[in-house]
Amino acid sequence: MRALQIAATGMSAQQMRVEVISQNLSNMSTTGYNPRRAEFTDLQYEQVARAGTVTASNGTMLPTGIQLGLGVRPASVTFQPSQGSLSQTGGDLDIAIDGSGFLEVTLPSGQSAYTRDGSLKRNADGMIVTSDGHPVVPEIVIPADTRSLSINASGEVYAYFDTSTEAQLLGQLTLSGFSNPKGLEALGGNLFLETAASGNALVATPGTDGVGTVRQGYLENSSVDAVREITELIEAQRGYELNAKVMTAADQMLGATTQIK
Repeated sequence: MRALQIAATGMSAQQMRVEVISQNLSNMSTTGYNPRRAEFTDLQYEQVARAGTVTASNGTMLPTGIQLGLGVRPASVTFQPSQGSLSQTGGDLDIAIDGSGFLEVTLPSGQSAYTRDGSLKRNADGMIVTSDGHPVVPEIVIPADTRSLSINASGEVYAYFDTSTEAQLLGQLTLSGFSNPKGLEALGGNLFLETAASGNALVATPGTDGVGTVRQGYLENSSVDAVREITELIEAQRGYELNAKVMTAADQMLGATTQIK
């Protein structure tokens, strides 16, 4: 009775789909979060009778054959790169990326990671860091007597002081682009790692090479569509229930077979 195994793979697939939807809904308020999507593919087929083979009885060719599928399996869970809406915060170190680029940061291990979370901070040494304390690349240090900061669309960071009317250029923010951003490895904490699938990071000045620009005083909202997620949740629930009914029907059929005398 293949139906039991096939329905079991269907229930497992819908369970994974619900887990992905749950992840999306839980990150509705996460800065710069892009929703994930579970993708599936059918399992291999048992070729009971191949199409195009010649029957032994009369020598005619089978036009279709008999191919019995064995269920479904997960193919991938990827995030959908999309621009979230921008919310104005007014913070000097809040920046939103208006485009497809990523900020590069340095992990404690020295490895580079990438993020779209522009809620930046200043640590005790005056260095610009993320909310988790990871330094932004390239490193920019804000003097202790800075009165205010200005970051233009090209990522140039200027400081204003009480002792001078002229702005001082502190550094230049850069953005990194990837040929396949879906191939990035998610670490959590709004961070991603470069992989062989994503390709090497292409570092560019904001406003060039299609990486986008930066907007000071804004943060990018999560691009999760709650209505769409709830719709998919209902579909996944119905799919799970239908596969469960198939298992019940198959079990009853097996029970009827064992009772034949």
